[in-house]
Amino acid sequence: MVLFCLAWLVLITGLHAWLNVNWDVALNDFRPPTQRKIVVAYIPVTCQLTCPVTDYISKFSENGELFLPRMFQGFPEIKEALISNKVQAAFIVAPLAIALASQGVPIKVVYLGHRYGSALVVKKSGPVKNFTDLKGRTVAIPSRFSDERLILFRAMKVWGMKPGEIRMVEMAPPDVSGALAAGAIDGFVMGEPFPSQAEMGGFGRILFQARDYWPDYMSCILVVRQDLIDKRPETVQVLVDGIARSGLWLDKGKPYREDAADFVGRYYYNQKPALLRWALTKPMDRVVYTQLAPRKPDFDMVRDLMIETGVLNKKMEFSQYTDTRFSDKASIQTAWKYEPGLAAAK
Repeated sequence: MVLFCLAWLVLITGLHAWLNVNWDVALNDFRPPTQRKIVVAYIPVTCQLTCPVTDYISKFSENGELFLPRMFQGFPEIKEALISNKVQAAFIVAPLAIALASQGVPIKVVYLGHRYGSALVVKKSGPVKNFTDLKGRTVAIPSRFSDERLILFRAMKVWGMKPGEIRMVEMAPPDVSGALAAGAIDGFVMGEPFPSQAEMGGFGRILFQARDYWPDYMSCILVVRQDLIDKRPETVQVLVDGIARSGLWLDKGKPYREDAADFVGRYYYNQKPALLRWALTKPMDRVVYTQLAPRKPDFDMVRDLMIETGVLNKKMEFSQYTDTRFSDKASIQTAWKYEPGLAAAK
């Protein structure tokens, strides 16, 4: 009887491990360095959607998954993981990438996450009717090193407001909708799907979209550690190719975005698919996943705004923190051949 119980315990433990443990992740550190899958960090926002989309679709391809995705809740944690080499690539905001490079952190920008997709949201029934009503009020931003902070400064300049007339507080993106609903803040500037979350909840109203003050706005970008670029450039190219193909797939039409909303919401972001469907399709150009090669004029503008607003103290050149070889080669890629509901991808 004792032997039977022990055998049963071993069997159940083994089945649990087989069904619930991601062995690729568990064994990755024990592989030879050249055979390890790289770990890519992301947070649950639409400007990083190509990360989980690539992971999900590539699992149905002949070569299998291309990397190991790891979700974080905020950029400070991703920053530390990048510096300590716990992740080898990450989706972060562009100003943070420039700031890290200026501090000597060995990373390079290789691709963008998407364009547009950030907005300033205020209380639907609150006192803020136009931008100048925000004077003396509190607005949440994801980081002092974020494009969202720079949007706010651009809008303030247009409306003749001075620095300090709006109180900016840093807040993790998943927390902002609840803070707005509770009255802890007067507004927030964040990437999707959090503006959509406030809209769907009935308590938030979009005061302006990022593109209203920043044509061709970019938010999140993909960075890779320099040692990975030096030692395994082919691995970096596979990553960028996969991300590019996912962007093209997402921009094929509404059915593809709705499918992505379903599997990303359930398996990656722990968000309701209905929320992501809203953010990705109302309207379709609310976010755009093509034309994502890093462009010098875009980054020069970000750098100059960072210097102007006091978060960068030296003029970084585009070539110092970007490597465009990978996006150049990815420009010939085509969308994944994957149809919703099928168990095969090419």
